[in-house]
Amino acid sequence: MAKRIIKTGEAECLYKISKPVKAFDEKLGQLLDDMAETMYSADGCGLAAPQVGVLRRAVVIDCSEDRDELIEAVNPEIIYTEGEQGGMEGCLSFPDEQGYVIRPNVAVMRAFDRHGNEFELRGEGLLARAMLHECDHLDGKVYKRLVIPNPEEAEEE
Repeated sequence: MAKRIIKTGEAECLYKISKPVKAFDEKLGQLLDDMAETMYSADGCGLAAPQVGVLRRAVVIDCSEDRDELIEAVNPEIIYTEGEQGGMEGCLSFPDEQGYVIRPNVAVMRAFDRHGNEFELRGEGLLARAMLHECDHLDGKVYKRLVIPNPEEAEEE
């Protein structure tokens, strides 16, 4: 495994649509391993391949307190959402920045593991937020474009 450099700010790769992964091979496994090491080293709870300069549809997520529940999702897609949650959100590609974002409270993601086995994952709260945030990265979307400038006004509605 090797820690990779996280792309930040206006790096072009953060704003491009990623291509599907076609080969479930050793190269993919190395990418996922590197992404996990990079995410843990940066104390994040999620990381998408474009954030390390690779325009492929792959993400890693771990929202657990003990940092021992790594989720690897290849070619993920959100297939269902419900509810609403609002809260502060940050991103490893925008260090020391946060913003108030409203997202669904529940999300179901369909994806493949590193071996090409399909699975579905249901997340609530922080896990749903992380799943949605990382899948947005794969479509060239960053959370900063969803930030609500006056969260107090959003809560009053």
